[in-house]
Amino acid sequence: MNKNRRVVRVMGMCMAGMLLAGSMGMNASMEAHAAEFAMKDVAPNAGVGVLMNMTMDEQECLAAAEASISAFAGYTNLGVANVESGNLNVRETPGTDGKLVGKMPKGSACEILETTEDGWAKITSGEVEGYVSMDFLYTGADAKMRALELIRTVAVVNADALKVRDEASMDGAVLTKVPLGEELEVLEVLGEWVKVSIDGDEAYVSAEYVTVEDKLDTAITMSELLYGQGVSDLRVDIAEYAKQFLGNPYVWGGTSLTKGADCSGFVLAVYKHFGISLSHSSRAQAGEGTKITASELQPGDLVFYANSSGTINHVALYIGGGKVIHASSPTTGIKISNYRYRTPVKFVSVLRD
Repeated sequence: MNKNRRVVRVMGMCMAGMLLAGSMGMNASMEAHAAEFAMKDVAPNAGVGVLMNMTMDEQECLAAAEASISAFAGYTNLGVANVESGNLNVRETPGTDGKLVGKMPKGSACEILETTEDGWAKITSGEVEGYVSMDFLYTGADAKMRALELIRTVAVVNADALKVRDEASMDGAVLTKVPLGEELEVLEVLGEWVKVSIDGDEAYVSAEYVTVEDKLDTAITMSELLYGQGVSDLRVDIAEYAKQFLGNPYVWGGTSLTKGADCSGFVLAVYKHFGISLSHSSRAQAGEGTKITASELQPGDLVFYANSSGTINHVALYIGGGKVIHASSPTTGIKISNYRYRTPVKFVSVLRD
């Protein structure tokens, strides 16, 4: 989807959202919220000229909204996690004593299958099925309006080791390689090329080897948060502590786990909590500790990534199970990824155990 098409789609959704206010039960505040979203999300990218010259009649607006709202990855009874920070627990049975089966990060979506009289909803989200408290879930029109803000366009890799380049050309330098099934944030579709963001850096991938789609985030399975055998208590504690801040914002130069951090600031702050000092630079951190191999990775170790010239420009914290947690970009914030979501160039252990 290119920029102008995205403008039309978003404006259509928001205009139609206001037209559908009665049937969806929206109040005046929601209508104003929809209009505010349209201007905030679209105007900076489209320019005033594009906005002023766009025309969509009522039927087109209605069609755009109905298609978008009803087609959020096939959701028919949409729910969206409503937590200020951290994650919404998904439990095997309704009740706070139920076994944890997954976690829904702030703003992630689910299909509501049924509700109980005591305020629990049975949901499915990604690979997770279980129960969540209705106290922390947007539903109905609120969920749909929240989803309009949260929906993002991604390029799903459908080839092995997709090359990510610094320009829209086969002559462009290869910044990294991304494995099958990974998702890249789409900035713009440019015919045979897709402009993407990878950890906040702009890059390009061949449109032939990706599928561009709109999606909402979903729950994380508990298996994605498990550790290997023989891991020290300190390593477990570090990984568990880091995961508390999943979904919190990315801020360039920041070191706050709650208000915002960049990639090295996030790692720095997590380790600082355990009395371990690190530099506030991914390149510097790559030299602090002992270099290890991928097969030696344990929770708490650091994984580094580089640009096309080989200069390290990103760091992530390994949490076990082939996963890392990292402050990725302003759009995604602190997230969990496969540690090979792009090509790692160095692995370092700063722990002595």
